[in-house]
Amino acid sequence: MKQLAAEAERVDGRIIRRRNNRRRIVAAMLELVRAGAISPVAEEVAERAGVGLRTVFRHFDDMDSLYREMAEAMRNELQPIVAAPLASRDCKGRLGEIVDRRVRLFERAMPFKNAADVHRHRSAFLRKDYEMMRSAERAALEAALPAALRNDRRFFEALDQALSFSTWQHLRRDQKLTQARARETIEYAMRALVNAASK
Repeated sequence: MKQLAAEAERVDGRIIRRRNNRRRIVAAMLELVRAGAISPVAEEVAERAGVGLRTVFRHFDDMDSLYREMAEAMRNELQPIVAAPLASRDCKGRLGEIVDRRVRLFERAMPFKNAADVHRHRSAFLRKDYEMMRSAERAALEAALPAALRNDRRFFEALDQALSFSTWQHLRRDQKLTQARARETIEYAMRALVNAASK
């Protein structure tokens, strides 16, 4: 009986160590990406996680499977912002809330998205993840607009682009605008589009 209990304890200990190692590997990858590493290699991940290189590959067959876990961790982190209902009843207020929400989401997700962009052409998972993100962005924008604006497809496509992650990424990364200036630019574009559509 004691031998069975000891064996069960050893098995439980291995399971706990495996889970802890897996969590440490994912956390290490996220830390490296947040610190600006666009394409961390397995050796860097292992060193940051404090595990051996073989441990990284024992848990993740390839870097794509690691990106899958990272994406899930990011979704869990950002879900409270995404899921919060819009409080405003009028279109202008709802669009203001969407801008505020997206600035917070995009800033937190940008290091991961920058890294994912490098690998997206080789990764079916990252392509699908990007498409899901874009579909969710468009659906949230459609839901915030009154029917007249939602059905004006030229307006909708222009507004969707103005409020997209790719626009935010361009303003922050390529044009090197501060977060405040990038937000002002997006708000200006949004107001111009709404005013043009209202005439």
